[in-house]
Amino acid sequence: MVANRGEIARRIFATCRALGIETVAVHSDADADAPFVGEADQAVRLPGNTSAETYLRIDLILDAARRCGADAVHPGYGFLAENADFATAVADAGLTWVGPPAKAIAAMGDKLAAKTLLAEAGVPMLPSWTEADQVTDFPVLVKASAGGGGRGMRIVRDRAGLAEAVAGARREAASAFGDGTVFIERYVERGRHVEVQIVGDRHGTVLALGERDCSIQRRHQKIVEEAPALLATEVRARLHQAAVAAGQAVDYVGAGTVEFLLTEEGDFFFLEMNTRLQVEHPVTEAVTGLDLVRLQLLVAEGQPLPVPATPPVRGHAIEVRLCAEDPAQGYRPAAGTLHRFSVPGVAAEFTPHQGLRLDSGVVDGSVVSVHYDSMLAKLIAWAPTRAEAARALAGALARAELHGVTTNRDLLVRVLRSPEFGATQVDTGFLDRHPEVLAPLLPPAELPLVALAAALASAAARRAAAPVLAGLPSGWRNVPAVPQVTRFTSGDGGEIEVRYRLDRAGRLAHLSTSADSTAASPHHAGPTPATPNESGEAGAEPHEAVTLVEAGPERVVLDVAGVRRAYRVHRIGSEVFVDGPDSAARLVESPRFPLPGAALAAGSLLAPLPGAVTRVHVEVGQRVAAGDLLLTLEAMKLEHPVFAPTDGVVTELPVPPGGQVDTGAVLAVVNPLEETS
Repeated sequence: MVANRGEIARRIFATCRALGIETVAVHSDADADAPFVGEADQAVRLPGNTSAETYLRIDLILDAARRCGADAVHPGYGFLAENADFATAVADAGLTWVGPPAKAIAAMGDKLAAKTLLAEAGVPMLPSWTEADQVTDFPVLVKASAGGGGRGMRIVRDRAGLAEAVAGARREAASAFGDGTVFIERYVERGRHVEVQIVGDRHGTVLALGERDCSIQRRHQKIVEEAPALLATEVRARLHQAAVAAGQAVDYVGAGTVEFLLTEEGDFFFLEMNTRLQVEHPVTEAVTGLDLVRLQLLVAEGQPLPVPATPPVRGHAIEVRLCAEDPAQGYRPAAGTLHRFSVPGVAAEFTPHQGLRLDSGVVDGSVVSVHYDSMLAKLIAWAPTRAEAARALAGALARAELHGVTTNRDLLVRVLRSPEFGATQVDTGFLDRHPEVLAPLLPPAELPLVALAAALASAAARRAAAPVLAGLPSGWRNVPAVPQVTRFTSGDGGEIEVRYRLDRAGRLAHLSTSADSTAASPHHAGPTPATPNESGEAGAEPHEAVTLVEAGPERVVLDVAGVRRAYRVHRIGSEVFVDGPDSAARLVESPRFPLPGAALAAGSLLAPLPGAVTRVHVEVGQRVAAGDLLLTLEAMKLEHPVFAPTDGVVTELPVPPGGQVDTGAVLAVVNPLEETS
C-alpha cells in the first residue's frame, strides 16, 4: 500500500508492477477520480478532503491496510513519510515499513538534534541559534525544525525583521507539519544546494549513489535539479564521505538524501537529511540506470544492496517541477480543471530511462485541488551532455499543451535557455539576480497574431456548426461591409480587439488589432501604440504583411512577412488556448452580445485562489498606506499576504478570520484617499 497520492504513488506503482507486487491506493474524496487511484489494484477511500482528514490519519491508513490485506506500506514523500510515529505504528501492526527505522527518522526529523548528532560524526555545520536574541551575525535563515520543502523558511538581513520572521515561520510550520518549532541559521549568499543520494541495507552497508545540484529555487523550493553536480573531484569525494558518515551515524536503511550548502570557495555545510525518497530522485536514476524504488523494496525485504560501491555515472540529467502557479499573481499556487495535458517526445513514464521521462500526477481532465501541493508533474531529460539535456527539456516544455490551469512552464523554459544556466552560473539566488527569466515566453508584440488565430478558429468553429451556408466564409457579404470584431481578455488582464474581413475565397481582406494592456503584469510591455487603420480610425494597428493560409476550428496557419506560422487552438467555453511555434497563450473571448452585469466596488481586492483567511490585520475605517499588510490568506499549505494597493481607507472586510473563500471573492475594499476626502 502506498500511503500517498499523485505522481509519487504512480511512480511506486510502476515499479511494483514490474516486480509483480500488487498495489493498493488510499485516497481522499477530492482524489477519487485521480489517475493514481485507477492504476492501483485496489483502492480504499479516506473520507474527507484535507490532508488532516485523510492522508495524515495514521489510524485510517492502517485500517485501510488491514481491510485490503496489504503486508507492506510505502510512505512516498510528504505527508507521513518522515513521521517516526507512523513508521512505528506500521511495524507494530505487523506490516513491513518501506523506509528507514523509526529511530533514524526521529533523529533526523528534529533538525536541531540532527545537527548536534552529525557534528559529532564530523559533518561540517553552519552556526545556528534557537532564539532570536542569540543571533550575532546577519543575514540569517529562519527554518522549521520539523519540515522541509521551503515551508517555514524566511531570510532575514537585519535584526529589525527577525521577530516577525520567526513568528511567521512558526505559523507556517505549525500549519504544514503540526510542529511550530523553528531555529535560525547563518545564511550563505550565492551558495549552491548540493545533495547526495544514499542508500543503506540491513546488513550495515551505506552507499553514496551520486549527487544532485538543486540550487535553482523559488521561495526555498527546488524547481530545477540536475545530476551529476559540477564539482571538483576532491570536493565530490568529501561530500560523499560526509553523506555516508551521516547515514552510518543513524544506522540508515533504505533510500535517503543528505543535503549540503556549498560555498563559492568549495567549502560545504550540512543542511538536513531527508529520510525518504526525494522528488528529484529521477535524475539520479537517469545517470546511474538504477531504479531507486526497486532498491527500497529489495532492502525492505531484507536483501543486501545489489549495487557496486561506486556505480558508474553516464551523461547528464535535468529535472524540472511543473507546478500549477499563476505568474500574474507572483507564482501563487493555482487550482482548477486541467483540460489538456500533453508533452511531446516523452519516451518513458515513471521508470529510469535515457531520454525524455515524464512523472505526472495528472491527465486530461484532472482537477487540481486547493487542498494539496501545486506540483503537477516532473519532466526529466537525459542526454550525453548537459547542454543537450537542457535544450531537449526546454524544447519539450515549450511545445507542451497545458490548458486550463496556469503553470510555471515559461519560467522553467527561460531558466533552461538562459546564458547563465548554460554557463553553470547557478546558486540559490539565481532567480533574484535574473528577474528577466520571469517574463512570459510570448512577446507582447506577438499577442495580436495569437488573438487573430483565436478569432479565426472561433469563426471557423461557428461556420462548421452552422445549419445553413456553412461553406461561406464567416461574415462574408457581396458588398464589402464593416469588419468582424472579436474581443479578448489576455492573461495579464489587458484587452485586445481583432478586426478582420474575409473575401469570398476566405482570404484576409482586412486586418487590424488594438490592445489595451493598462492592467498588464509588471513584465508586459504596455499598450500597443494607436495608429490609424485603413478607415482612418485611431486606436488600431494594421497588419498588411499577414495573410491567411489555413483556418479551422483547431488549427490556424498564418503567413507573416513570408514566414508561415502554425497555431493549435483549443476552446473550452469562452476560454481559448493557443499554442504557437514556441509559446502559448490563454485568452478569454468576450461575449459577442454581452448582457449588463453588476460591477465590483472600486478598490476591491479579490482572492487569487481558493483558501482560508487566517488573520485580518486591519479594521473597517482604518487608514492604510500602500503596501500595508491587510490580511493573510492560506492556500495549498502556504501563506499569501494581501497588501493595500494604494493609500486609502478600508471600507469593507467581508471575510472574518477562519472564513473560506473561492477564487475571485472580495477580501477587502480600500478606497483611495482622494475619493474619501
